[in-house]
Amino acid sequence: MANKSMHIVPEMVHQHALTHPQQLALIEGDHQLTYSELNRQMDQIAAALQEAGLKPTDTIALCGVNSCAYVALFFGALRAGITAALIAPSSTNDGIIEMAKDSGAKHLFIDNTLLPDIKPALENSMPVSALSKTGVATLCQHAPNKPEPVKIDPSWPFNIIYSSGTTGTPKGIVQSHEMRSGHVARAGVGFGYIDKSVTMIATPLYSNTTLVSFIPALALGGTIVLTGKFDAERYVTLAEKHNATHAMLVPVQYKRIMALPNFDGFDLSSFLVKFCTSAPFAADLKADILARWPGGLVEFYGMTEGGGTCILVAHQFPNKLHTVGVPAEGHDIRLIDDEGIEVDSGETGEVVGASEAMMEGYKGLPEKTREAEWHDPTGKRFIRTGDIGKFDEDGFLTLMDRKKDMIISGGFNIYPSDLEAELMQHPEVIDVAIVGVPSENWGETPVAFIVRQAGSSTDKNIVKSWLASRVGKTQRLHDVVFTQELPRSAIGKILKRELRDSYAGE
Repeated sequence: MANKSMHIVPEMVHQHALTHPQQLALIEGDHQLTYSELNRQMDQIAAALQEAGLKPTDTIALCGVNSCAYVALFFGALRAGITAALIAPSSTNDGIIEMAKDSGAKHLFIDNTLLPDIKPALENSMPVSALSKTGVATLCQHAPNKPEPVKIDPSWPFNIIYSSGTTGTPKGIVQSHEMRSGHVARAGVGFGYIDKSVTMIATPLYSNTTLVSFIPALALGGTIVLTGKFDAERYVTLAEKHNATHAMLVPVQYKRIMALPNFDGFDLSSFLVKFCTSAPFAADLKADILARWPGGLVEFYGMTEGGGTCILVAHQFPNKLHTVGVPAEGHDIRLIDDEGIEVDSGETGEVVGASEAMMEGYKGLPEKTREAEWHDPTGKRFIRTGDIGKFDEDGFLTLMDRKKDMIISGGFNIYPSDLEAELMQHPEVIDVAIVGVPSENWGETPVAFIVRQAGSSTDKNIVKSWLASRVGKTQRLHDVVFTQELPRSAIGKILKRELRDSYAGE
């Protein structure tokens, strides 16, 4: 326990402030913070929260877009042993209020644009302040410069992330200091994060997708560039300007960057490695990145809830781009059938995983936590992913689909990802999602939502006939809906529930 406490993340930031105080920690447009400045803000925020009566393992909630103020509040709370509950500002007002209350937060910090609607609804439950540079200054104006020292227990909660995937009521996923510190150590050794690293952050800080790159980058003394609202050309312009070494992007962002007509004119030779996670990552897109974007490419497969992670080091295994890689060191990944029995080698099943990087559970939801768990015959605890997959003879995992997205039509299993991959071969299709809708004759039947090339004249009958000539009879489409764009979450996941709901409402 004592040895692990040496790697507590907020203290690592403090050490960097002592050893290289003028090193840039954060860049946000024209606003920059050195490690010395960030450390001072963290101290002041920790002291202010203590003055307000917050104690170790209490919670504050953060609801906003990426900014230096967000980082300072997040890490300042951590320094005082206080947990940060991270809430998406894109949630409904009711959702934000529900999650803030569910987290048990003693104080909510929220973007100025949301403040007028949220503050009156919560003023009897908790203080609500602006998540901004001004808000930080107001919080700290009467506080001491230094907090009372807190010795953080690695088992204490580091953060609560609200995640419901793409469906259901948000659930608070609790992750510990020990889990985050362990990831920092592995990332530093395995992926080259050092004090000379420059990491591009273009996904939201309330997402675990971002934190698996952001936390090691900051804890290990590098510079982080907060890019703001994603724009492909602006992103690569900033990457070139700052000599970026590391990036975390989701597949749709990679797709937009690689489609830039002037992409090959940018000097991105400083990149050491780029990461991807959160959504299906097409093999041909991975191949294009390897061919045209300098540096390595690493795909992570896993869940915010933790459990098992697979890693594909794409530049080392270019013949395995259709997979999500092999289990990470120390991660136990298995496949189970619908009865919870482990399947034989080479068979398809639901992916379950166990590792040090597992959530403590869903906050206040013991039954939901149990539903997310599977135990092997020895009693070992695993987290269920809801994904269907199969291992090949070399131990690489190929994902078939989400279990809940699988369509059972006339007793046959239809994997939407198979149809989506086929439709992406159509010359006039640029994006597609397949969902199952109720059918009186078949139980369920597939419907395709398609984004066409600009100026395309293809109609639904042409698309249905084209696909029917390339797939089995049981996989034929019931309908095609053309749309300007597919609804996606902030980290690029297609919101299939919205598509099903929109179709049911037609």
